[in-house]
Amino acid sequence: MRRIRYAVAISLDSFVAGPNDEFDWITSDPDIDFATIFREFDIFLMGRRTYEVMSKQGQSAISGKRVLVASRALRPESCPNATVLGEDLEPTLRQLRREPGKDVWLFGGGSLFRSLLGFGLVDTVEVSIVPILLGGGIPFLPSPATRANLRYTGQTLYPKSGILTVRYDVLGAQ
Repeated sequence: MRRIRYAVAISLDSFVAGPNDEFDWITSDPDIDFATIFREFDIFLMGRRTYEVMSKQGQSAISGKRVLVASRALRPESCPNATVLGEDLEPTLRQLRREPGKDVWLFGGGSLFRSLLGFGLVDTVEVSIVPILLGGGIPFLPSPATRANLRYTGQTLYPKSGILTVRYDVLGAQ
């Protein structure tokens, strides 16, 4: 069974992007093996705003992967390299989790994370804390949100950059 994993970089003050959707504050670390991480996934799931930002950047990091975009506003013809999921988001993801394959990377989008958490569709939360204070931006989990119990499964510290990745299984929403 596929898992939906919210793997995301956040600032120390819990923002996934700056106030203008910028992510230039996410530092790289030579010890983070992105090639290995990307091989764990064959589907990227993102919200409209993340998709639009990625499209402007060229999407090279996710080329060759299946891309799903959760949006009621985007038209399928405007996203030639992605599948747009609107009102059918929840049932489509429930079916997708039952299919064989690699995991699904919930890639950016605090609002989408909030929605999927409320549906009980997030299996893991993997937060890479970048040592920066943004002072504002797009929150990791916008309010109001469902309360969920988590179980710690591990962490990795990258001393060169100071990035700390902490991993949790989602036990269930309350």
